[in-house]
Amino acid sequence: MNKEYVNSELLISATELITQASEHCIVDTRPVHQYMAGHIPNAVPLDLFSISLTDTREQPFKAFMSMIGILFARRGVDLNRSIVFYEDVSGMCAARGLWFCEYLGHSKTQVLDGGIQSWLQAGGVIDTNPVVPPNLTGLPISPQPDTHINVEEILGQLDDPNLVVLDTRSADEHYARVARAARAGAIPGSIHIEWIENLNPNGTFKSVSQLQKMYTQAGVTAEKRVACYCQGGYRSAHSYLALRLLGYPRVSNYIGSWKEWGDRHDLPIEIKID
Repeated sequence: MNKEYVNSELLISATELITQASEHCIVDTRPVHQYMAGHIPNAVPLDLFSISLTDTREQPFKAFMSMIGILFARRGVDLNRSIVFYEDVSGMCAARGLWFCEYLGHSKTQVLDGGIQSWLQAGGVIDTNPVVPPNLTGLPISPQPDTHINVEEILGQLDDPNLVVLDTRSADEHYARVARAARAGAIPGSIHIEWIENLNPNGTFKSVSQLQKMYTQAGVTAEKRVACYCQGGYRSAHSYLALRLLGYPRVSNYIGSWKEWGDRHDLPIEIKID
């Protein structure tokens, strides 16, 4: 993958994966029925949707991430190998898989740029036979706490000019036209750039210049710490990946996101005007 990203190793192209497939643990993050209809050969299925946490205080978060490590092992996500996550396009579930691995300390994780659609367009074959996950134990885990930011950290830094809170949800959610928690609204002072703006129409990531211009013009700049949030840490993981591609050194995913923040009546919210 060479789109001149600072961290281009976080993506792999379909043409690269076709020639290197045997070197990777490939993970299909789509729903099982899509996996069974046809998947990249030897890919293990791991539908990552609806695996959420709504209490990001220290102990619940540690327990949740420990569970994720166990889940990955049982589903064949081998942290002793390089890992490639994919879905239909460069989507939020594949990005969340990458974020999980980065938090767990796995440094050789990639997302298939353009997903299975790019695989098919590049001439890749598909398989309809399910892969039985290998029995994995004792996977190496070395948590990287800076990749995550919790509710207490954000609350304590809302007035810090060195923190940017990035809302990756839809405009309807950001501007409180839709409520997906006890309250509608946004984290005070947050900047809104919907996650889908990271992608080209064909489902691949936009170029460095396009992404850099979009984020810089909005005030999301590399010298600040960026806290990405959405509803449950999926879309925010996608923007986490986009900023990592640009080389932002301090970008974190808030996995509790609006479901945690909006449900807690003790936390401040902002009702923004479109």
